[in-house]
Amino acid sequence: MAKSSADDAELRRACEAAIEGTKQKVVMSIRVAKSQGGGQGVWGKTAKLGRGSAMAKPRVLAISTKQKPQRVKAFLRVLKYSSGGVLEPAKIYKLKHLSKVEVVSDDPSGCTFQLGFDNLKNHHIAPPHWTMRNVDDRNRLVMCIFNICKDALGRLPKVVGVDIVEMALWAKDNTTPAVTNQQKLQDGSHVEKAAEVKEDEMKVTVERELVSQAEEADMEALLGTYVMGIGEAAAFSERLKRELQALEAANVHAIMESESFLDEVMQGLEATSNLVEDMDEWLGMFNIKLRHMREDIESIETRNNKLEMQSVNNKALIEELDKLLVKLRITPEYATCLTEGSFDEMSQNVEACEWLTSALHGLEVPNLDPCYGKTLAVKEKRAELQILRSTFVQRASEFLRICFANLVDFMLSDKSYFSQRGQLKRPDHADLRYKCRTYARLLQLLKYLDKNCLVPLRKAYCSSLNLLLRREARDFSNELRASTKVSKHPTVWLEGLAGSSQSGKEVDTSNVSEAYNKMLTIFIPLLVDESTFFAHFMCFEVPGLAPPDGPASGKNGSNEDDANNDDLGIMDIDDSDKKKGNQISELPALNESLRDLLEGIQEDFHAVVDWAFKIDPLRCISMHGVTERFLSSEKSDAAGYVRLLLDDLMDRISTQFSRFVDEAAHMIERNEKNVRQTGVLPYIPRFATLATRMEQYIGGQSRDLVDQAYTKLVSIMFVTLDKVAQADPKYADIFLLENYAAFQNSLYDLANVVPTLAKFYHQASESYEQACTRHVSVVIYYHFERLFQFARKIEDLMYTITPEEIPFQLGLSKGDLRKVVKSSLSGVDKSITAMYKKLQKNLTSDELLPSLWDKCKSDFLDKYDSFAQLVAKIYPSEHIPSVSEMRDLLASM
Repeated sequence: MAKSSADDAELRRACEAAIEGTKQKVVMSIRVAKSQGGGQGVWGKTAKLGRGSAMAKPRVLAISTKQKPQRVKAFLRVLKYSSGGVLEPAKIYKLKHLSKVEVVSDDPSGCTFQLGFDNLKNHHIAPPHWTMRNVDDRNRLVMCIFNICKDALGRLPKVVGVDIVEMALWAKDNTTPAVTNQQKLQDGSHVEKAAEVKEDEMKVTVERELVSQAEEADMEALLGTYVMGIGEAAAFSERLKRELQALEAANVHAIMESESFLDEVMQGLEATSNLVEDMDEWLGMFNIKLRHMREDIESIETRNNKLEMQSVNNKALIEELDKLLVKLRITPEYATCLTEGSFDEMSQNVEACEWLTSALHGLEVPNLDPCYGKTLAVKEKRAELQILRSTFVQRASEFLRICFANLVDFMLSDKSYFSQRGQLKRPDHADLRYKCRTYARLLQLLKYLDKNCLVPLRKAYCSSLNLLLRREARDFSNELRASTKVSKHPTVWLEGLAGSSQSGKEVDTSNVSEAYNKMLTIFIPLLVDESTFFAHFMCFEVPGLAPPDGPASGKNGSNEDDANNDDLGIMDIDDSDKKKGNQISELPALNESLRDLLEGIQEDFHAVVDWAFKIDPLRCISMHGVTERFLSSEKSDAAGYVRLLLDDLMDRISTQFSRFVDEAAHMIERNEKNVRQTGVLPYIPRFATLATRMEQYIGGQSRDLVDQAYTKLVSIMFVTLDKVAQADPKYADIFLLENYAAFQNSLYDLANVVPTLAKFYHQASESYEQACTRHVSVVIYYHFERLFQFARKIEDLMYTITPEEIPFQLGLSKGDLRKVVKSSLSGVDKSITAMYKKLQKNLTSDELLPSLWDKCKSDFLDKYDSFAQLVAKIYPSEHIPSVSEMRDLLASM
C-alpha cells in the first residue's frame, strides 16, 4: 500500500513555508483532488490526477491552528501548485463556520466528500468536491477535523453519508498507544500537544476518540453482566425460542388479568360508536342542506354574472352604435353643397368633397367592422353616399371642362400673349398654371371618388392647351424666320465649274443656327414644364416623377416668375394618396395624354428646320448637335413625348442632310458624262472647302453624321475619277495623279485631325503612287524601249536555259547587244532631255513636275542597274556605261 501523503514530512514543511508569516502551525497536510459539484476527481495508478466527468485539479488541504491568549483558532487552508511546482495559498476557511461534512453518494469508493460552511456568500454555487486516494486518508482528515472542532470549538459538524460508529471503530483500530491523550490544559494547549506525536510512532493521526475511556469501560461492564453463551449456535437458538415462549405466556396472562378493565373499555367504545352514528346522521342532513344552499348560491351568481355581462355588452353596443351613427350621419350643409352648390367658393366644395371622401372611406371594410357591412342602415347610407358622389363628380367634371376651355380661350383672344410682327414673345403660362392649381385638390378628390372621371377631363385639358401651344409655336416660328436676316441667294456646294467662283464665296449663316437654337431653348423647357405640370395636376401615378420645375425643367426654363409660381406644392397634394399603397403605374396613359397635349407642334419645328436647310444645308450639322444636346438633358418620365419630339427633329435634320449629301454626290457623278476632262476636277477643291466648313459647324457634336457624309462623298469622288480617267486611257495616269495630288494637298490639314478623312487621305496617296509609277514607266519605255526589251528577253530565258547559253540564242548575241547599246545610249543625254520635256508637256500643274522628274530618274536608274547586272553576268567581256556614270549624267542635267 502506498504511503499516505498525511505522513509526508516534506509536504508539511512545504505547507508551512507557503503560510510563513501567518503565525499558524500546520497540524495536518494531505493531497487531494478538487472538482466542482458536477463531477469528482479520480486518482490514477501513478498517483496523478486524471479526468472524471469534470476537470480535477491537484490541491493540498492543510489544517492549521493559531494560538490566542484565551482560545485557539483553527483553519482549513487550500494550497495549489504554481507554474514552478511551488505550493502557494489559494483559499482559507475558518473551521468555526464548518457546518456539515458530507460524503458524496455518487462516488462508490466513498473517497469523495464536500465541506459545508455557513458563511459563504454564493450559496447557489455548489461547494467543491474533495477526493482522497483512499478511505483511510479520508478518515484521517475527517477525524482530525472532528477532534479539533470538539476540543477547540466545543461542537461537532453535521455528518452525512458516513456512519459515526464506523468512524469510531476505525479510529480505535488505527490509534497507537503512543498517542498522548487527555492532556488538557486550561488555555486549550491540549490540541497542539495531541498533534505533536512523532510521525514514526503512529500509523494514523487521530488526536481524540469519539467515546471516552470511562464510557468504554462502563459499556464493557454492562456487557459483561449478561452471559450470552453464544458459543454454540444450536444451543443459542433453543435458548432464544424458550425465552420467546415465556414472553408470549407473560403477555397472555397480563391480558387475562385485565378482563374487567376491558369490559369497561368495550362499553365506552360502544357508547361512543352510537354517538358517532348519530353525529353522522346529523352531518348528512346538514350536508344535504348545505348542498342545496350551495346550488342556490351558484344559480344566483350565474344570473348575476349574466346580468353584469349583459349590462357591459349593452353599454359597449350603445357606444359602437353611437360611433356608427356618426359615420352614417350626412351633414345637410355638405349634401346641399355637393348637389346644388356653386363652384365659385372652391374651398367649400373642397371641404364637402373631403367629407364625402372620408365618409365613403369610413364605410369600407378595413375601417368598418365586416359585421356592420351587411346591415340595412349601412347599405342605405352607402347608397345615399354613392348618389352624392356620382352627382358631385358629374357636376365637377362639367365645371372643370368648361373652366379649362375658358382659360385657354381667354389667352387665345388676347394677342399680347403671342409673338407679333417685329416682336418675339416668350410664352408665359405662370398665370394659367396658378389658376389651374386652384382646382388641384378638387382633381385629387375626384380621382379618389371616381378614377374614370379623370379620363375625359385629361382629354379636355389636353385639347384646350394644345390649341394654345400650337398657336404660340406657330406665331413664334413665323416671326423668328421673318426677323432673321439671311442671304437672298442660298449657298450651293459642289456645283459645276462654271458656277464655282460664285458659290465659293463664304456667307455667314450662323444666325440660322442661332434661330433654331433659340426656338429649342424657349419651347423645349416650356414643353417639359407643361408635361411635368400636367402629370402632377392630373394626378398620374408614375414612379420617380420629378416635382414641377425640378431638374426636368432644364436650365433654360421659363422666366423666374414662372419658376417661383410653380412651387405651390402639387406633390404635397398627392402624397396622402400615394401612402395608401402601391398603385399601378400610369406611365402608358401619361404618354398617351402627352401625345394629345403636344400633337401637331412638331410642324412648326419642322418649318424652322426646312427654312434653315434652304438657306445653308450645312447648318443641319449644327442643328443636329443642338438637338442632341437638348435630347441628352431630358431624362424625366414626364418629358417622354418631348424626347419623341426631339427624336423626330433629329430624324428630320438627318433626312435633310442626307438629301444634301445625295445631291452633292449626284453633282460629282455628272462630271463623268463630259467628253474630255483634263487637269484637276472642280469638285476636288470644292470638297476641301466643304469639309473645312463642316468641321467648323460640327463643334464636337454629330461626328457620326459628318463621317457618314465624308464616306459617301469621297467614295463617289474616287469612283468618278476612275470613270473619267477611263474615258481617255492615253492620259489616264496623268489625270489621276494630278487629281489625287490635289486631293492630298487640299485635305492635308484636316486629315491630321479627322480619322475618317485620314483614311481616305492614305487611300489617295496610294492611288497617286500607283499612277506616278505607271506614267513614269511609260515615259521611260518610250525612249529606251529597245534597251529594256533586250533585258526582258534575257530575264525570260534565264528561267529555261543557263546564262552561258544565252549569248548563242537568236537576237541575243554580243553583236546584237552592241547594236542595242549603241542605238539607245549613243545620245543618252538627248533621250533624257526628251523624257523631261515629255513629262513637262503633259502636266497641267508645274508643282508636280519636280517630284515626278525625281521619281523618273530614280526608276530609270533602277532599271538600268538591273540591265547592267544582266550584261555583266551574261556578257562579261562586253563593256557598257556604268551605273555611276549614268547617275552623274542625270544629276548634271
